[in-house]
Amino acid sequence: MSRLSLAFKSFFGLLFSGKLPEDVMLELNLTRRLKTPASTPKGEAPKPAAPQPQPSDGAVLMLALLQEEARFVDFLQEDIGPYTDDQVGAAVRDVHKGCRAVLERHLKLAPVVDGVEGTNTRLASVGLDVSDANSVKVVGNVPPGGKVEGGILRHRGWKVESIELPQRKTGQRVVAPAEIEVE
Repeated sequence: MSRLSLAFKSFFGLLFSGKLPEDVMLELNLTRRLKTPASTPKGEAPKPAAPQPQPSDGAVLMLALLQEEARFVDFLQEDIGPYTDDQVGAAVRDVHKGCRAVLERHLKLAPVVDGVEGTNTRLASVGLDVSDANSVKVVGNVPPGGKVEGGILRHRGWKVESIELPQRKTGQRVVAPAEIEVE
């Protein structure tokens, strides 16, 4: 199939059915043709496989928990410009308390570097390698090669040691349901 043909078939398939046509997916090696199991009676469609969890499912769930406990999304979506600092500060106390409770309930957090901020820290002595960009961010007067032995600890960092989230339907995208009051 030519690239132009693939492009048109893809465009119109997505436009009208919301998915790529099977022949396009096969051509692009995006899927394998599923065989009908021998145990499926003729005329009956095979049962679809259960949806696989996606990384975004955990992110949506965590956001839903923060919204449920602390109205975190409501706070972030609110335009706080018209409010006084005192009003914002009062709201932040409740949001902070709720968010912290969610973190304490569902995550076990630990510092990346268990040290005192503002003190000189040698990377090797805390088990870090400067090339591990996920664990250490070197800032300031970094030499051109990027190799440093240590420096002043400005932030200890955070890592998740364990996480326990409640089960939720895979693919769920609703962070908070709409609330309708019946009078």
